[in-house]
Amino acid sequence: MTGMRFAPKGYGGRRRNPDEVKRDGWREQRVLAVALDDHRLTWAERELVRQLGEKLYGPAATGREVQR
Repeated sequence: MTGMRFAPKGYGGRRRNPDEVKRDGWREQRVLAVALDDHRLTWAERELVRQLGEKLYGPAATGREVQR
């Protein structure tokens, strides 16, 4: 017996890039995912995002370490 020739329904297709996922999340569910180092934002916009994040979720981890 040989392996499967085709992926089961729902497991094929192409993988969306992160910006597509973020855009679709905003359009479909009104969820916004923003990186503070996004070059498309001005300093004032980045500062607003940082302040909102800290207000809602507390201060970010220092450096590159992630706290859980």
